[in-house]
Amino acid sequence: MTTPYPLASTTWDDEEAAALERVIASGRYTMGPEVQAFEADFAAHFGSRHAVMVNSGSSANLLAIAAVMYHPDLGLEPGDEVIVPTVSWSTTFYPLHQNRLVMRFVDVDRATLNLDLDLVEAAITPRTRAIFAVNLLGNPCDFARLRKIAAEHSLLLFEDNCESMGATFEGRAAGTFGLFGTFSTFYSHHICTMEGGVVVTDDEKLYHTMLSLRAHGWLREQPAHSHLATDVDDFAGLFRFVLPGFNFRPLEMEGALGRSQLRKLPELVRHRRANAQVFTRAFGDIPGIRLQQETGESSWFGFALILEGPLSGQRRALVEVLRAAGVECRPIVAGNFLANPVMRHLDHSVAGPVPVAEAIDVDGLFIGNHHHPVGDDLERIAEVVRGFAAARA
Repeated sequence: MTTPYPLASTTWDDEEAAALERVIASGRYTMGPEVQAFEADFAAHFGSRHAVMVNSGSSANLLAIAAVMYHPDLGLEPGDEVIVPTVSWSTTFYPLHQNRLVMRFVDVDRATLNLDLDLVEAAITPRTRAIFAVNLLGNPCDFARLRKIAAEHSLLLFEDNCESMGATFEGRAAGTFGLFGTFSTFYSHHICTMEGGVVVTDDEKLYHTMLSLRAHGWLREQPAHSHLATDVDDFAGLFRFVLPGFNFRPLEMEGALGRSQLRKLPELVRHRRANAQVFTRAFGDIPGIRLQQETGESSWFGFALILEGPLSGQRRALVEVLRAAGVECRPIVAGNFLANPVMRHLDHSVAGPVPVAEAIDVDGLFIGNHHHPVGDDLERIAEVVRGFAAARA
């Protein structure tokens, strides 16, 4: 290749520059009307009643899990068990630990790389209270079956959609199937607000709890009908604290950027899906290469490759070949998260063998997708990988 193929590229243009200038001219930099407008736009776009913007997708997960713990009606307690996929990013897991919940790890499906739903059903114990589903690399879970499992066993369903903004399942937006769904607006994700994240929910009490926890646990921003409201006047309520909260407030610049980026999202996802058609055609018949299979309509965060057969154990060599060709690549999220040394600090159990996660950990990698046409680049990369495979046949 004559030019590098990066993992991600900027989605900004003059509209984002104007949004930043608008905030600078206003003199209001911390969370304010731009953030509120973005939250309203975001909730409407994805068909949710409420959206809460925070300073990162990681904070979105922590805020949402903490709010569930303080929800007056849900009854989740420290020591309760939450089913999680063995393949995800660290900040799916840390909020559960930080709220003293016990993770029960389940292997992922060989085809989709999302939770193996047969194993989910088998993993449920009397201590299980929730499932934290992850839509991996843009690919939504089978929520028809997942919601059925949750309903049959009286389990809460949470959704980490940080990698999958714009994906849909049966016509409904990923991130809206559970009690809450989390999104990331980090640079490499589908839209970019520098740093940022969003939680959506239809549950009003969860929404009010998140508003309080986002900013120090204070009473400010609570409507009079909130379950957190107390009998104090407006002035005293400015510095009245009702929950042990965080400082996850986003900046006005991030809210302004989000408003611009959200308008572009359908077109950004359209290009990603078009690139995916090229990718699956170009890579689908390379011996020893297995691709992630789409569920619903993926928004294709990136393109996963799992080496198998004659290529098993050859990931390091392929990475070197791709780097020499100017192609950035990474492990598939964090691979088998159970292999990380941090696990000795986390209260958890493992529901059974995790051979798919182990294979991903050793033989998985992904290359980036983009919001503009990259078909020619993908064809060239496929030829590099095809040559690598032929040399080891």
